[in-house]
Amino acid sequence: MSSYSISPKLKPNRVFILQKSELENRYDPSWYVYLQSIQGFKHKKVAFKSLLLNNPQYGANEIGINRETNIEPRYIRITDINEFGELENVLGKTASTIEEKYFLQENDLLLARSGNTVGKSYLHKNKGYDCFFAGYMIRFKIDETKVLPKYIFAYTQTELYKKWVKAIQRTTGQPNINAEEYRSLEIPLPDKKIQEKVIETYFDFISQKQTNEAEAEKLLASIDDYLLKELEITLPTPPENMLKNRMFTTTIKGISGKRLDPFYHQIKFTETINSIQKSKFKKGLIQHLIIDLKNGIEVREYVEVGIRYLRVTDLTKNGINNKSPKFVASDNEIPDRIKLSADCILVSRSGSLGLVNIVDNETINSILSSHIFKLELNTKLVLPIYMEAFLRSTIGQIQIFRNNNGGVIPEINQDALKSIIVVVPPIDKQKEIAEHITNIRNQAQALKDKTKDLLKKASEEIEEILLK
Repeated sequence: MSSYSISPKLKPNRVFILQKSELENRYDPSWYVYLQSIQGFKHKKVAFKSLLLNNPQYGANEIGINRETNIEPRYIRITDINEFGELENVLGKTASTIEEKYFLQENDLLLARSGNTVGKSYLHKNKGYDCFFAGYMIRFKIDETKVLPKYIFAYTQTELYKKWVKAIQRTTGQPNINAEEYRSLEIPLPDKKIQEKVIETYFDFISQKQTNEAEAEKLLASIDDYLLKELEITLPTPPENMLKNRMFTTTIKGISGKRLDPFYHQIKFTETINSIQKSKFKKGLIQHLIIDLKNGIEVREYVEVGIRYLRVTDLTKNGINNKSPKFVASDNEIPDRIKLSADCILVSRSGSLGLVNIVDNETINSILSSHIFKLELNTKLVLPIYMEAFLRSTIGQIQIFRNNNGGVIPEINQDALKSIIVVVPPIDKQKEIAEHITNIRNQAQALKDKTKDLLKKASEEIEEILLK
């Protein structure tokens, strides 16, 4: 074999030669690229299974239901964990059936076993309430006499681990790594002092990331105050929670052809509308500012490659999430009524009510979910970025919430959305507001983008600690 050599015309990092004796029951190149990348560990490698207290455990197969309070046990699913192994700070889900065997303990490590998030990790810390985990994750109990759990977690955030995930996962159909394959993962095991250095390096990154995100959120939160100031709207002081403030009086004209229920006529709603009406700028209902308003279609079957399908879960308070898109068969013809155009406004109409985003370049040729409204604006009257900011603002969100159907699952229909009042300054003023808001969002995004560089730096520092 030594007489063979690789042509200099080929990229050496994509082509390599192996002796037959070097083959380890696998023939795929990705596995041997990974093996070459870990040849230089300074410390002995041990199989993950040798660091465990017992066999891995698959999670519960229950349907998640909305969690109303922190008293209820939380059902932790893959979607509750971000790419950095942090649990999202939301109420989340629980389940109707909860088995004690799935309750998490301090320092339990969860690893995702299938799908686009295969390999994702989460190290559990006590939250002050019970947590149990879902079936698409596997629990590993680490023997703390042999290794620090935070070290194992930090290692699962490195590029070294991600290369292993890419190499080991089965890609036929849905990507998958089973418990036994995870047990076979070889991990460098330095002494405790070096483990602590790795932990410090990674969690310094997490601390800086959280600081940047807090600054970004502060910037984004300032948009609301800025908009209200520019529109010269002063929000009323929230009324005290007492019986007389939960009662209302109105005129026959005020309820004729409209809602009569107490929820809609709450003082906090009527006083907010009065504040909007006091703005010096023109006001108009959404129905007078749009060319068209439609909602999408229901799709239940997804494919690997096809037309993007926009769901409510793709909408966020700060823009469309393009990280985990879903696709439907490309031979599905997009109905004209839900075709998206540049700068259409999207509004979620049920469940996570009132999420508002502008269509971007990545989603312009998408199919829209039935749970999302598409507003095609009359841009001679109102600019999309201004409308997005207005509907995201306190006065926009209060009106959307006021106009929901009041059911167990909040929902707003087309007529109710059309009835929302919008303050409409002259186009030049809208442009001024839009430019200021865009600048704020760009500053916030720049802070968030630093996270990628910080993570890369942290991973490189950990590799330097572990590799020769």
